[in-house]
This record gives sequence, structure tokens and C-alpha cells, in this order.
Amino acid sequence: MPAYNEARVITDSIRDVKKMFQPLGMDYEIIVVDDGSDDGTKARVESLKDSHVKLVHYSENKGKGYAFRAGFREAVGEFSFLTDGDLEIHPRDLWSFALALRTADIAIGSKRHPLSRVRTPTVRKLLSACLHVLVRVCVGIKVSDSQAGFKAARSSSVYRIVPLMSVKRFAFDLEFLTIASLLDMKIVELPIQIELNVMASPQRIFRTFIDILGITYRLRIRHWYQDNIREMSSTYNPIIRWI
Repeated sequence: MPAYNEARVITDSIRDVKKMFQPLGMDYEIIVVDDGSDDGTKARVESLKDSHVKLVHYSENKGKGYAFRAGFREAVGEFSFLTDGDLEIHPRDLWSFALALRTADIAIGSKRHPLSRVRTPTVRKLLSACLHVLVRVCVGIKVSDSQAGFKAARSSSVYRIVPLMSVKRFAFDLEFLTIASLLDMKIVELPIQIELNVMASPQRIFRTFIDILGITYRLRIRHWYQDNIREMSSTYNPIIRWI
């Protein structure tokens, strides 16, 4: 759970995640990554003194992509779930994500799934549609929604993807799925419920656009991902880290 300046909501988000996982009867931990917050997010998490909650903290804001990789380095579970610190996105049925990972490598929430419930401003819907077209043209991955903030994956699959990632901020989801597609991983899309009331800032939109161009350059022109996948495949020696 990457979090940047989420002191106002972080304890509620952790509580809601626990409510999602407890009925599944699975052993779990919640890894909160405080991405250089300066509003007391770290202190709020520490005050919980909860054995199910692990805190990762560093002082400088690095971006959501960096936070995801920092948190995943601490993960020991067979399955990994990614959710936002403000918990704007909920799975319609968390058990469906767990079941999907029996046969799929990755399960992603999609705002475009016919069973999803989406409440968001019209302008943001338009921006999302434009982003979807841009992603299809530039990168070509066959998913309907690369940016929804709830994803689940087999940790063994994520171990193969993370070393190839370089995006530190907003388009890391797209890079994650691009690499997964190049590795021929099975990706399934599942419904979510989402309520977005805050517009993305112009700076965030611009930086996401720049990140997408960077991914496209590494994929289409330099073939950086493909070359590194071939190199890793020739030397790959998997290490099982979970228990």
C-alpha cells in the first residue's frame, strides 16, 4: 500500500483492507510504504501497533512506482496485492481475485469491466479514455485499463517483472503490465467499484505522458525490455522467498 501524505485516511484504509482479507481465512500482512510523507503518515501507522501491518519508510518522496518496488522487496507471501493508500478503489469481490490467481499470473481491476461500478467526473472519464487510446497505440498491450489502482499477482511472477522496471512514478502500472505481456504471462481483468472525486493535476498528467513515451521508446525503438528479458532468461535462477 504506497502512501504519500495520507495521514488523514491511512488508518481507515488499513482497517478496510483488513476487513477485505479476514473473511478469506488467509494468512496476510499489509505492507504500508510511506513514500516520504511529511504529514505524520508514518506516525499514524506506527501507532496502530498491529502485527499484521509492516511499515516501510524513507524520507524523500520517490513516486508510487518506486514505493511499489520498495514494498515488494519486503513481501514474503505467495500472492501480492497492490492497493492505493486512499483506497478509492475496491474490488467488487476480493475472493474472485484470489481464485483468478489459481490459473492466472496477474489479476487487475478494470474500470471498463461490464460489472464495475464507476463514479468519477466526466472530465476524468474523458482523460481516461484518451490515455487508453494512447496506451493502445504506443504500447499495444491488450488490457482495457492499465491504470486502475488495484492489482493482484503471484509473487513468483512479480519477482520476474520488478528487476526490469524503471518507471518511478505514475505510469509504473503500464510498465508492469507491458513487461508481463512480453513474458507471456496470463492477465485477467475483474470488476471493481471506484469513486474518484479529485481531478488529476496537470503536472501528473504531463509526467504520466512522459513516462508512457519512455516506455514506448524502450519497447519499440531500443527493444530494451526484450533484450533484458533474453539476458535474464539465459541466467535465470529463481529463488523462492515466500513462506
